[in-house]
Parts: sequence; structure tokens; C-alpha cells
Amino acid sequence: MEAARLHAYTDDMENGLSIDEIDRPEPEQSDHVVVEVQGAGWCQTDNHIIEGLWTDYVEQTLPMTLGHENAGEIVEVGDEVKTVSVGDTVICHPVMTCGQCRQCRLGEDMYCENVQFPGLTTDGGFAEYLLTSERSVIPLPDGVDPVEIAPHADAGITAYHAVKKATRVLNPGDHAVVIGVGGLGHIGLQCLDAMSAAEITALDVKEEARDLADSLGAHHTVDPTTEDVATVIGDITDGAGAEQVIDFVGRDETTAYAPDIVAPGGDHHIVGYGGHIHEPSQSLVNGEFSYRGTLVGRYTELQELVTLVERGDVSLRTSRYDLGDINTVAEKLEHGEIEGRAVITPP
Repeated sequence: MEAARLHAYTDDMENGLSIDEIDRPEPEQSDHVVVEVQGAGWCQTDNHIIEGLWTDYVEQTLPMTLGHENAGEIVEVGDEVKTVSVGDTVICHPVMTCGQCRQCRLGEDMYCENVQFPGLTTDGGFAEYLLTSERSVIPLPDGVDPVEIAPHADAGITAYHAVKKATRVLNPGDHAVVIGVGGLGHIGLQCLDAMSAAEITALDVKEEARDLADSLGAHHTVDPTTEDVATVIGDITDGAGAEQVIDFVGRDETTAYAPDIVAPGGDHHIVGYGGHIHEPSQSLVNGEFSYRGTLVGRYTELQELVTLVERGDVSLRTSRYDLGDINTVAEKLEHGEIEGRAVITPP
């Protein structure tokens, strides 16, 4: 089968991956399933993997097939698989978990002590077929296109996970700020609108992104390049600040907004990454706000997100590319030229 493989870490996205012919995976354990990939979302994390930024956090053996936002049709199952069958159309939770460690029994899939992460630590879905496990696949309702929904396997569930934490403490009329209305942010904004009665303000440097935010339920939009963010948020909230801020950018300049825009006792959720937090401890003491990280999400949260998609509450802006265009997609994303999410469609 054809697969897009990383052979060496590089900053050159033009030649980051190569299309190789490799063996099709087969079930190696009784709970394994093989999925014929119909759609695999490209994520900013894929660019970071190519650059080698993940080597300090996980073990990676090259060459490796990338792709961790996967959906398609099950074509083979292990001997003890009971909950899905050949022919089922599924979306794949990003990680393969053991189901037996304490974190799994608590439902914390991302903290599994024996986790495998296709596309990050094992071969992923930028290929014709993907090996994963029964615990990782969620059958799709009739009428849900696996190509369109594929990016929800990571981008969607990550945005949903952050929003779900925020909406637990958002009361009707409270204020929430979404920073960045791109590939993740446009999903998060829709989840926030569907799951809360908060007043939503969206920040983005691009006019088209702010227009998109308007159409997706934002009550206010802010251009950080021409407006003082703290002043505008202060005016919108009558000086109280936003109870919840969801940062889909995660750069130094966006994490630095927190002391000036988060209401006392509120949260600044960091979803996008790559920047740093440079705040004196007294800022957190004075405002008693928190920075909160976001690491993908639970299996059950992906189920919940699929329900929102089926109901029409959340939709994706996607563009499709052939597997052979994989490096073109990487370059486009590197230069901010992809709106919404790019989806790779293997042959």
C-alpha cells in the first residue's frame, strides 16, 4: 500500500514526507482492527512532528507514517472484536489504550500508561490502511461522511474538550473569549455556542476569520492588530473580564492577554501551542485566574462531538487533497494558507 512516511526530521516542508510502498497492516492482537482510510486530517502537529519538536516528549522510530485524524471503513478485525464489524464506517480516537491501567479505568484515555498514538508513536493514517484497536473506533451514524468528519478525531475532540471544561463554569450571560478562529477555533466556537448561553467574543488577525466567527455565533469580534484587546474586552464586559478564555493560538502574545482579560477566578485554556507563559506569580495571585492545558480528549467526548455533528450543531470547513499532495499541504499550513482543515484522501 502507499503511505506518506517521515524518514528524517526537517524544517523543509516541501520535502518533509515521501510516498513509499509498504506492507498493509494486519491484526497483531485479538482486539486490533484494520481501517481502510477514507479521510485523514492534516494538523499543525504534523508539521511539528516533521520538525522533530515531539522528540523530547515521546519515543519515535523512523521511518514512520504520519496522520492521527482518521476515519474510514473497517476491513479486518481481530478474533475477539465484538463491538464493530467489517464494513462499519468509523472515526478513530487518536490513541490506542490498554483499558486496564488506572487512568484508563478512570476514563482518562490520553493518560493511558501503555498508550500508543498512531501518527505520533506508531504508523498513522496518511496511508491506504490504518491499524488501530477496537477501543479506539466509534461507528458513524448513517449519512455522516467519514472524509468530512475525519479532522474531528483530533482537532474537533481537542476543541470540544477545552470548551466542555469551560462550559461547566459558564453561566448564562457570562463572557467567553475565543482566540483564533482557524482550524480548531472555528470548531470550538461552534461548540461554545451550542453548549452554553455565554456571550462570545472572537479574536483573529484575519478579516475572513472574523467574518467566519460572525457567521458561527460570535457576538463580538476583535482585530488584535488594530485594537487594544484588553480595552475592548473591558468595554464588552463592563470591566469584569471574561470568565473563560479559550486560546487556540498559544503564542507568547496570546497567553500574555490573560492577566488583563480574564475575570477573577477565571481560566485561560491553552489549546494551541508553541509559545510560552511569561507572567510574574503575583499576576496569578492578584487575579486568582488559572492557565489550563488541553490534551486532546476522552473517547466519550468524541462520541458526544459526533452527536453534535449529526445534529448539525457543528460543521467543518474542509478542503481535500490527494495523498501525493501531502507536502503541498504541509507547506500551505506552514504559511497560513489553509482555511479550516485539510483532509488527505488516500487512493
